[in-house]
Amino acid sequence: MHLRMKVCVAASILGLLVQTPLALAQQPAGPSEAQQQALVNLANAVRKQIVSNTLYGVFDYIHFAIKGGDTVILRGSASRPSLKSSLESSIKRLPGVKSVVNEIDVQPLSPNDDRIRTAVYQAIYRYGPLQRYTSNRGPGANIGNNSIARRAGGITNDPPMGWHAIHIIVKNGNVTLEGVVDNSSDLSLAGIRANQVPGVFSVDNALQVASKEG
Repeated sequence: MHLRMKVCVAASILGLLVQTPLALAQQPAGPSEAQQQALVNLANAVRKQIVSNTLYGVFDYIHFAIKGGDTVILRGSASRPSLKSSLESSIKRLPGVKSVVNEIDVQPLSPNDDRIRTAVYQAIYRYGPLQRYTSNRGPGANIGNNSIARRAGGITNDPPMGWHAIHIIVKNGNVTLEGVVDNSSDLSLAGIRANQVPGVFSVDNALQVASKEG
């Protein structure tokens, strides 16, 4: 279970697309082993900057691409503009990065969206069969109705801590679920739970299943 969940963590946070330069791609031999290793090292460094950023959480979903071996393209959705700027700043300082193209979409500031984040979070992570997808559980989890609803500044500015495999993106009342779960039943359950939240206009269930089911 621990091994599978580690796979889920990596897959749920990032989708990596590495693009080699056109001139390099035209060479029959392709990238050298050293060039490929440099790309892997850079990808790992970028990933570390994302997952270790203290602003990155359950209401954000960031992925990236590497173009030309030294240009990082940031994509995805952030619940706070500070995350977008923070990631760009930290990744620019990485060795081997020449430039950063920041295409991260910032979700609008909205009290209604904040309420929906709270409700969807509770609908998914307070539901027994889905609680294993977060480390924020147990007696000290503070995900009850009062503890979350009364967070200072709303849940967007004070999101739940810990690891979450299912990321909840809310924009103008529309919900997108991103990440990786163990099976299709859990995928469907998460979508159903989110759809049952009052005030949600639509749910795009973009969750993926970690491995093929027998």
